[in-house]
Amino acid sequence: MNKINHEQLLSLEHPFVKIPVEKFRSSLRVSQKHIEKEIATLTSTVSEISKKSIQGNMDPKQVEVALEAIVTRLSTLKRKLKDTRAEESLYSQRTKVRLQHLQEFTTIPTLDSDDFARWSRVRLNRILIDYMLRDGFRETATLLAKSEHIEDLVDIELFVQSAKVEQALMRQSCAECLQWCKENNSSLKKIKSTLEFSLREQEFIELARERRSQEAIAYAKKHLTPWKDTHLKEISHVMGLLAFPPETKCHPYKRLYDKSRWNDLITQFRSNNFALQFFTPEPLLNVTLQAGLSALKTPMCYQADHRNINCPVCDPNTLGALATDLPLSHHFNSSIVCRISGQIMNEDNLPMALPNGYVYSYNALAEMASLNNGKITCPRTGAIYDITQIKKVFIS
Repeated sequence: MNKINHEQLLSLEHPFVKIPVEKFRSSLRVSQKHIEKEIATLTSTVSEISKKSIQGNMDPKQVEVALEAIVTRLSTLKRKLKDTRAEESLYSQRTKVRLQHLQEFTTIPTLDSDDFARWSRVRLNRILIDYMLRDGFRETATLLAKSEHIEDLVDIELFVQSAKVEQALMRQSCAECLQWCKENNSSLKKIKSTLEFSLREQEFIELARERRSQEAIAYAKKHLTPWKDTHLKEISHVMGLLAFPPETKCHPYKRLYDKSRWNDLITQFRSNNFALQFFTPEPLLNVTLQAGLSALKTPMCYQADHRNINCPVCDPNTLGALATDLPLSHHFNSSIVCRISGQIMNEDNLPMALPNGYVYSYNALAEMASLNNGKITCPRTGAIYDITQIKKVFIS
């Protein structure tokens, strides 16, 4: 019973390793692009210098200036490669540490071992850090990571980078997010993102809000027209703002002027960013809790008369809400749980029936009787009986 199902738990850890691996690959591609671009430019420049020198079209001073320009470009390339090399080293180290962390888990045989308790504590801490980072508690997450020495097991800097874009959107500025879209253009196309169009649309709305009609028209021609093949309906709709002031009561245009659209942009950016960074759409804490809750969820959990005080799914105000859309667990054998004590009824804690037909565990009824001079009160109906009136229930 205490044996660990390694494969089942590791199935939740796919993004944990993929994130640093993909960031490492991305950094390599950036280095390669820098090198290929500069080599092509320098080869062409050297060839031109050589040709002009042979033809006598360049004096020694001009050659010297041209060569100094080449040296400057090479120095710039060296600096860029140094930055990407540091990033490659960081993600290479993280990949190694994370694989070692998972490898350690595969060598732990049982749930009750000290090694599993220690490994689980590390996993719990990184799951909590992931949750805090998504909720904006970056300083707390950083302190926890440092205090537990698990900086290589979390991705704080990725959340810090995205937070700058989110903060700009909160200030109602699209510039930073548009720059992010430009830097990740090819990746956003692969996931068929419409974030850039939404940002362009919002900038047009802000111009219309300020009644800068000529600027809005010019902006639409430059930035919205390229999207006409896929977003003609939205473009036609938003262009109507030129005829409606911000205080309009016309619902379709009133909705476009609504400031809550900035929150929609933040949500859309966050979703796209998580997809590009290979983060799970839901916090790991939610995913992990849902995996456990689905194993506990039964039809009884959502019936007020049958809720178990010890079942987390039975509480509709906390974890029960998180489990609402989860599938029911599959049990080959049913368990009968006492409504009073929340304990399972079995051969050591027999199910006992009251005269009104309701069944509770013997231990719970005996404890109730000992505190009430042998009397038992049914928690469902309020009926009072003597302890001698209860009868054993036999279940085949």
